[in-house]
Amino acid sequence: MLAAALRADAADVDAWSRVLTETLGDALPTGMVRVERERSIGDRMAGRAGRAVAVTVTGRNRSLELREHRSGIEARIVREVRGVVIARETVDLDGWLRALADEVTTAARSSAASREALRAFLHD
Repeated sequence: MLAAALRADAADVDAWSRVLTETLGDALPTGMVRVERERSIGDRMAGRAGRAVAVTVTGRNRSLELREHRSGIEARIVREVRGVVIARETVDLDGWLRALADEVTTAARSSAASREALRAFLHD
C-alpha cells in the first residue's frame, strides 16, 4: 500500500523530497531522510532552499538514493557494513519503492508514533 501511495508522486526528485520529508516525515526517525539541494543565485538571494536534486533514505544496513539524472530519476540501493559500502545497485523505481516500504515499515514497528503517522499517511 505504501509503494502505491508513493508511486503517485513519482514525477521528480523535488516531489519525492517533499513526500519523504513532509508527508512521511512523522513516520520516519529524525535524520533518516537527507535531501541534497541545488541553489541558484536567485535562490540564495531570496533565501529559498533551492531545488532538490537527490534524496537519500538511510536504513539499518543500506541507503536508498534517488538522484536527478539527465534521463530522469536514477534509483540506487547502497549496501553497507559498519559504514563501509560493499555494493551499489541501480534498480528500477518499483524495486526502490519496495525497499523504501520495507525500511519505513521497519521504522514504524519500533515506534507507536511512527506507526500512527504511517497509518494516517496511507489513509489520506
